[in-house]
Formats: sequence, structure tokens, C-alpha cells
Amino acid sequence: MSGDLGQRLQSVRKRRGLTQRELAANSAVSVSLIRKIEQGERDDTRIETLRRLAVALGCPLTALIGAAPRAPESRDGELWAATRRAIDAPRPDVAVEPHAEEAVAESLAAAVRLYHDNRYELLARVLPDLVDASESVSPVLRARILQLTGSVMVQTRQLGTARRVLDHALAAAQASDDLLDAASVVVTLCWLLLVERRFQQVDDLAIDWADRIEPRISTATDRELSTWGWLLLRGSAAAIRDNRPDDADDMMRFAQAAAVAVKREPRGYQDYWTVFGPATVAMKRVENAVIDDRPDLALRLAHDVPTGLRPTSDNRNRHLLDVARAHLDLARPDPALDILIRLSGEARPWLIEQRLAKDLLARLIGRRRTLTPEMRTLADLMHLEY
Repeated sequence: MSGDLGQRLQSVRKRRGLTQRELAANSAVSVSLIRKIEQGERDDTRIETLRRLAVALGCPLTALIGAAPRAPESRDGELWAATRRAIDAPRPDVAVEPHAEEAVAESLAAAVRLYHDNRYELLARVLPDLVDASESVSPVLRARILQLTGSVMVQTRQLGTARRVLDHALAAAQASDDLLDAASVVVTLCWLLLVERRFQQVDDLAIDWADRIEPRISTATDRELSTWGWLLLRGSAAAIRDNRPDDADDMMRFAQAAAVAVKREPRGYQDYWTVFGPATVAMKRVENAVIDDRPDLALRLAHDVPTGLRPTSDNRNRHLLDVARAHLDLARPDPALDILIRLSGEARPWLIEQRLAKDLLARLIGRRRTLTPEMRTLADLMHLEY
């Protein structure tokens, strides 16, 4: 108890930018007692004393004495509650006239833009109606609506809901007889499985579907190449996490061949979902190097990633977190902090959903005796636990 209490007190004090002596002056608790608490030498500290410390620090008392972790703000709660209700209690009575299907498709395109622009508050307002409308539209449009919904659920780590909605999306895509749409859903399903650390299932799914749609590179469309390439990237991501670097490299090489054929990432999100090209593969090479505990290689590979990429939650922002992690692994905290500050300005709604970002910030803070104002602002923004 005393050791944990001391660690919590020290963490909160550093977050507030106070020295032990300053905290003593603000709380009327002796500096010697504060020092002993933080060093784990006092296990009989009175609750009144702890309360004075909490008041001086401007934090709840439970932040010092330890309580059940608080639930993430809105991520698994009210923000997406209406979307979850629409998924779990479908309304097939929502009529969509044949001529109105085009309007639903336009609404879907607008929702995709909201997702990629990290505008979650607005997306949470429109997504339930789209899910309701998916019951009465063509299978291919239903599959695309549910794939977007599943991606949102994965992004916000509502994994059980994500599994249910992606299963429905795959069934709808297969009913549409559009093999590429079904394969696109599988790409998102593989992302869910990666988050769940079910690497062998990702490997099996990715290879199976890549074999099903394998294009002739010389004559394939960009859509065919992109879908095939993304399946290979998912398989490579699973292999490197499963300590199979040779398999990861093999799939990355095939993905690179597809990217070379595509030549460059298209502008915007064509063919509904995402982008694919040489920059995408370059970023995923960096990610694999970080996972493989080769931060020096990751930073060298990062030089191959074009600058000026559009901030999106798909690839570029995650890539920047990978670069930040590589810097931290090489004991370079300043550029890692610069990246987190940059992302907090460019993609704040996305950043606060990322467990990796929180872990990186915790590592940064843990190495500092005192915190900068930027560090304290980031810690509050990302709800870093006391």
C-alpha cells in the first residue's frame, strides 16, 4: 500500500509541476513526511493528511489512495450508445425507396469523411441512422455502411460490438457477389483480430482472401491492387507480431509490388474506403521495424515516407506514433514529445483513443523528475491515470 501510495503521490505531484517543498507549503504537510510517503516508508499516513495533499494537488483523494480505474470518457459509453443500439436492435421497418439509395450512398460518403477527419462527435450523430438505413438498401451498400461502423467500433475499442457488426458486413458483402467488397471487409476484420492479438487467425484470413482475389498485376485495376495489398499488409503485421519476420518480409514484398503498380496514393478516399500506394507500404515497413525492436532501422525507413501526407486516422498518424516510439526506444525523448504535441493539434480526437499514445506519454513522464507544461497538458488531454 505505502509503495503504491508513494508512486501515486509522486506521479500526481509531477503532473502538477510541484516540487516536494512546494507541495509541503501548499498543503501544510511537512516535506519530510511527503518524502517518506513517496519513498514508501510510511504505511500509516492518516486519511486527513492525504486529503490535505489531494486538496493541494487539485485531485480526487482516490487518486492517491487507489480506486477502481475510471471508465474511458465516452469511448465505450454515451457517445456511441445510439450506434450500439442501432446495431443490436435493427429496425427493418425503416423504409428506403429505391430512388433514395443514392442519397444513402451520399450520406455514407459524408460519414466516411467525418471518420477520416477525426470528427467523432458529428459521426456519432449520423451513424445510427445509417445503420438503420442499412437494413433496407442493397447488400453492397449495407456491407459498406456496416464496415464503416465496424471500423469505428475497433477504433474506439468496443471490440465485441465490432465483431458482431463486421460479421454482418461480411455476410452482406458475400450476398452482393462482389468479391472485392467482401475482401475489403476482411481487411477491417483482420484489424480487429490484430487488436485482439489473434495473429494466427489474421494470417489465415489474409492469406486465404489474398489468394482468392490475387490479381494479374500488369492488368489489374487500382481497386484490385489496393485490396490485395491491404490483405498482405495485415498478414505481414500479424507475422511480425507473431515473431515470424521472414513471413512478414515475404508478404511486405508482395504488397510493395502492388504499391509500385498503383504508383501513388490517390487523392481522397476513392472506391469508398481508404488509400493504398508506396507511401502506405513505406509506413508499414516502419511499423514492422518498431515491432521487431529495431528502432534504428525504423527511423532510417521513415526517411522513405513522403512528407506532407494528409492527417488521417488510417496510416499517417499511426506512423507518427511509430516514429515517436522509435525515438523513445533510442532514448530520444524530445522528438517523441514533439510528435505527440503535433498530433494533439492535428488529430486530437484520434489521439485520445490510442493506447500506444498513452503508453508513450507515460514513458516520457516516467523519465522526468519534473514535467513541462506541455507534458501536463498532454497527460490531462489523454486522461493519463494518476
